[in-house]
Amino acid sequence: MSDTPETASEKPAEAPKAKPKPPKPEDKPFPEFIDSLFIPEVLAQLKDQGIEPDRLERVDGDRPVVGGSCPMVIGELPGDRRFWLCFGSANINSPKLIALADAGSEPTLLESFLIDEKRMSLPLLVSRLLQRLNGQKWLGRN
Repeated sequence: MSDTPETASEKPAEAPKAKPKPPKPEDKPFPEFIDSLFIPEVLAQLKDQGIEPDRLERVDGDRPVVGGSCPMVIGELPGDRRFWLCFGSANINSPKLIALADAGSEPTLLESFLIDEKRMSLPLLVSRLLQRLNGQKWLGRN
């Protein structure tokens, strides 16, 4: 063995490896995204407006109006106001539909929801849902 120190030409110094970026919330599996991020954020936003939903949960069930099973978020607000945010598949980037029903009625119309968005994000999904509910005059003092 030689006691000579290694020269720079023998082994180049390795640059420190960059830490991998943490996954985006939107990259979580669908059930985890909906249950641990989306629903709690919608709940918090509603509570900020003094609204305590009677129900807000992710289910796999029959799509309102036209039928067929799909993953969805069902919400029931005070005054027996209900909404269904339906996903085409268990993917937040899949096509989405929304149905709404006032007290004493059943939903009669499915509307396209966020159809022009290329990439979905938690803030976008939450804000547009609340914007749509506000458009029904279900939130705040409209």
